[in-house]
Amino acid sequence: MCVLFIQKAAVDKVISPFRSICGKDNVSLGEAIREQHGKDESVHRCRPPDVVVFPRCVEEVSALAKVCHDHNLPIIPFGTGTGLEGGVGAVQGGVCFSLRNMDQILNLHPEDFDVTVEPGVTRKALNAYLRDTGLWFPVDPGADASLCGMAATSASGTNAVRYGTMRENVMNLEVVLSNGTVIHTAGKGRRPRKTSAGYNLTNLFVGSEGTLGIITKTTLRLYGVPEAMVSAVCSFPSVQAAVDSTVQILQTGVPIARIEFLDDVMIDACNKFSSLSYPVTPTLFLEFHGSERSLEEQVSTAEEITQSNEGSDFQWARDAETRNRLWKARHDAWYAAQALRPGCKAYSTDVCVPLSRLPQIIVETKKDLLESRLTGPIAGHVGDGNFHCLMVVDPNDPDELHQVHLFTERLARRALAMDGTCTGEHGVGLGKRALLCEEVGPLAIQVMKGLKDSLDPRNLMNPGKILQRGEL
Repeated sequence: MCVLFIQKAAVDKVISPFRSICGKDNVSLGEAIREQHGKDESVHRCRPPDVVVFPRCVEEVSALAKVCHDHNLPIIPFGTGTGLEGGVGAVQGGVCFSLRNMDQILNLHPEDFDVTVEPGVTRKALNAYLRDTGLWFPVDPGADASLCGMAATSASGTNAVRYGTMRENVMNLEVVLSNGTVIHTAGKGRRPRKTSAGYNLTNLFVGSEGTLGIITKTTLRLYGVPEAMVSAVCSFPSVQAAVDSTVQILQTGVPIARIEFLDDVMIDACNKFSSLSYPVTPTLFLEFHGSERSLEEQVSTAEEITQSNEGSDFQWARDAETRNRLWKARHDAWYAAQALRPGCKAYSTDVCVPLSRLPQIIVETKKDLLESRLTGPIAGHVGDGNFHCLMVVDPNDPDELHQVHLFTERLARRALAMDGTCTGEHGVGLGKRALLCEEVGPLAIQVMKGLKDSLDPRNLMNPGKILQRGEL
């Protein structure tokens, strides 16, 4: 109670300096605004900050951070609120830095295939800006997330099997530390395609979930828009057959752009939600990118492999409209799953295992779902060994919530037992802190703690995330 009183007094003292830095209209104490910035798309309850600020430039971010530092107030960066692990909740109160007003696309270098963006720029906004350049940014987590937020969580998505995750596509970051210091992780303005100079600070901050600093600019790799794209759907008699096809396609060197797995429950939900009519069996959604000639070879090889594994003939989506409808159905899997139980809320698990272990973990997970009597259709980026159970749960049923929690713990430990990870792309946030320790071990946690102490000795940056209180 004493700590809360001290923090409230500190908040009262900083309102005037905040308004002088970024203007009265860019400082909010309103309950609705605070609640909006205290939650994401996860099942974790809303943890509103004490105040929300809306800086317009890095200088304002730095000045605001210095004020927070001087008054020992926690800092929680906020992009679009599309995270899935409770990463924006203000578990100790404090100040939310909503970065939506910093929405400039800077320094596009088409000839070098790179661009620098501010944190208010989303994935779709960047690709709309690039439309006439012949370039695009392919990392696609589904949601129209902030690109700097995607860097903060090391996001990926359906295209990662060919183009990589955010970790492979971020070249440089501008970061404001908890005391207001501004650093550039690869040197100010630098954007080489590769470097072996010093420690890799860029990848230290990619995936740090706002616990080490506020990302205010990111320099990203861009790619040429493929001459041709074609998508296909293929149904299989079993999970094993679908995954075997995936592994064999990758082993033959086919540069597949997307290869997504949906189990029978998920494809049934997508059929109903998106008015499709695919067979209700384990299914792969595939996409090929390249020249017209190279596509013929890619498709021929992939089709030969799928048919050798008892896959159906490919159902094609060749024109842009049909392809977009197909992938919108995949991205709408979240809503399709929720529609299975109207009034309920979805929670997505996020484990990743070596490809060879994928059939086993999916079969064991489906058995666990049946025995637990839980609704959890499965969709996954099968080319990476990453899959999600979209758990549909009644938020007003404590027993069901508890059963889902136990299931997700079992699933994560099943992945760890198969040499995998508890999170492939969503991050640790609030829910996977204990699992992180099991995954990397206490010595690695101590190294992480040392890094946190060095960059944020007062534990002001997004406290309570990634590392547990006892580890700090």
